Amino acid sequence: MLLFLVAAVYCGLSLSRVKVNSDLTFFLAADTETRRGITIMEEDFVTCASEDVMVANLTFERAEALAEEIRGYEHVFSVSFDSTEAHYTSSAALFTIAFDAPDEDPGVAAAREKIRALLAPYDSYTYSMDLKHYSQQLAGEMVSVIAIAAAVIAVILLFTSRSYFEVVIFFIVFVFAALLNMGTNFWLGEISMITHTIAVIMQLALAIDYAIIFSHRYQDECAHFSSAREALEEALAKSILEISSSSLTTISGLVALMMMQFRLGYDLGVVLSKSIVCSLLTVFLLMPGLILFFPRAIRRSAHRTLIPDITPWGRFLMRSHACFVWLFILVVPLAFYGARHVDYAFSDSSVTELVYSESRAAMRKIEQTFRRSTSVVLIVPHEDLEAEKDILRQLGDIDEITGAMGLASIRVDDEHVLTDRYGAREFAELLNLSQEEAELLFQAYGLRHEEYQALFSAGRESYRVPLVDLFGFLFDLIDHGVVTLSDEQSARVDELREELNFAQRQLRGEHYNRMLLSVDLPVEGERSRALVEQIRTIAEAHYPAGEVLVVGDITSARDLGDSYTGDSLLISILSIVFVFTILLFTFRTVVGAMILVFVIQGSIWINFSFPYLQHVSPSFVTNMIVSAIQMGATIDYAIVLMNRYQALKKSRANREAMALAVNESFATVLTSGSIMTIAGLLIGLRVSDVYVSHIGLAVGRGAFCSVILVLSVLPQLLVLLDGAVEKTRFRLSLREEEEI
Repeated sequence: MLLFLVAAVYCGLSLSRVKVNSDLTFFLAADTETRRGITIMEEDFVTCASEDVMVANLTFERAEALAEEIRGYEHVFSVSFDSTEAHYTSSAALFTIAFDAPDEDPGVAAAREKIRALLAPYDSYTYSMDLKHYSQQLAGEMVSVIAIAAAVIAVILLFTSRSYFEVVIFFIVFVFAALLNMGTNFWLGEISMITHTIAVIMQLALAIDYAIIFSHRYQDECAHFSSAREALEEALAKSILEISSSSLTTISGLVALMMMQFRLGYDLGVVLSKSIVCSLLTVFLLMPGLILFFPRAIRRSAHRTLIPDITPWGRFLMRSHACFVWLFILVVPLAFYGARHVDYAFSDSSVTELVYSESRAAMRKIEQTFRRSTSVVLIVPHEDLEAEKDILRQLGDIDEITGAMGLASIRVDDEHVLTDRYGAREFAELLNLSQEEAELLFQAYGLRHEEYQALFSAGRESYRVPLVDLFGFLFDLIDHGVVTLSDEQSARVDELREELNFAQRQLRGEHYNRMLLSVDLPVEGERSRALVEQIRTIAEAHYPAGEVLVVGDITSARDLGDSYTGDSLLISILSIVFVFTILLFTFRTVVGAMILVFVIQGSIWINFSFPYLQHVSPSFVTNMIVSAIQMGATIDYAIVLMNRYQALKKSRANREAMALAVNESFATVLTSGSIMTIAGLLIGLRVSDVYVSHIGLAVGRGAFCSVILVLSVLPQLLVLLDGAVEKTRFRLSLREEEEI
């Protein structure tokens, strides 16, 4: 117990060290185009914050005044607003605001607060990727979910427990287990926002029954031993194998998740598997000590069981001639069809919201009023600025591309852009320098870059330098005091410097340049994919194959969709194979293991047919994650029933044994199933993150489906096929045969 206290302090101090990543594309395989492109952008570029703000019910003049006021705020680089329908329609204005620093910059956060304060009196809608604000909102929602879940689960445990005080011990054990798991997540380096959000409550749903099994076993042994220590020793000896084998099926489903090509499965599988191990350690090593501290409190608060006797239900099942089996056989093909035809979404904007979110409500409002563009980034090697200029010209001729920004599109005057090559005379006219000053600047540039043409009069007239490089050189000389300018020249240079610095950070990297495109197409669809290939073809005409990358929501959705195709099948097969193997060696009957897997797999198909029937688009990760969790976790319900039935039929007729088995397994199935159902539904109905909410809803709905099937279809199916179950039974060793 002292070691647990030390570990709890260590893990508590480690909570702040856990790094959380909210970008799903981070978990794509390293060789996908999207992941390669994002890695380059993280290394070579600074991506500045931006947001869309729609203000309804105001005149154009007032909107123009607001835009101008926002432009004057510190850290606001630009505000895109004009009289076209893209920015003003039906008395509604759309401001596209670009900041001069990334989202995490405190100055950007302050600027956003000023903008919100300015627009507070208006009917305004703001959509941005303010991750700090989003994380705080999500954390607040999960606190309320955990609080409500704890209260509801406490009621369930009081209802199904044998002693009121044991519920207190359950929660102490769980708090320690959750703290150990959460505090050690920083060992993994970085975990996903989805994993970070649902890990605690999923650990509660998956592992609380380990403590229940051990506590009930201890109270059973108290009837046979005079001291609490002796009862605990016997309870540990008998429950370790039972609890460990129960956890094995859950972990096997999570291990299947870890085999996904999409690394979110590995992330979630590792954290939840670790949570199961932490729960096992606390139940086996901490809980016995707690029970030894409070044996009298447990005995004095003992109460009669409040679980009703459902033996009549079991007898009804045995008399009803397998009606639920035939109904199940009729429903399963329909459920399979529905589950296979769910319209899964592969981008944030395409996922159906289950819970109101202010940010997503603003996004939908903006989409309904204006045609929101999709962003695409074209990444190319940076050495050929003339090629970039030609690429941008060709991209500008494509109807679906509404905007294209690159170094070759940043204008310094009406005729020239940053990538144009200037001679000394043209540069002198641009900054109002003397010809001699401009020539000295060009000579110094040529000397630094070992381009000696600038030093000789014969080649001086034809020597030209890209304006973007020349300005960078000039700024460096000014900063080091080598060059001084007049007030008028300094004002012009400072104006150009601000724009150039922004363009350099956004568009020019050490090894690559990038072009930012606005596309008037949906994120998902064949037309969007075709446009990506058209963009690639244009760029690859100027660069070697493999050097061009196209990155954005469209390519992200494509890569996620491609990974889903293989991962979905892999997860289904692996989870079934792992669980079937465990069942095969647990019950030593081929048909028996097949029946249990078939029933739970049927509940998975029924679970995932609901989005199809409701015309809802969940995220694709919901299917892969929940199918593995549901198979691994809810198969325990079927195992409990099978165990009871096999033990009882040694002394009773099959039908009577099953009727009693249904009653004896009801408390365990009800407790574990109701906790998982309630925990999942609370997440699904109270968390605004579309990924987390769909996962939670599917977990809760899946647990409920499994409970219903285990208490109705499975008993009839096992009795109906009892002959086949026995015929396919096998023995594991010669020693066992000798004992028999």
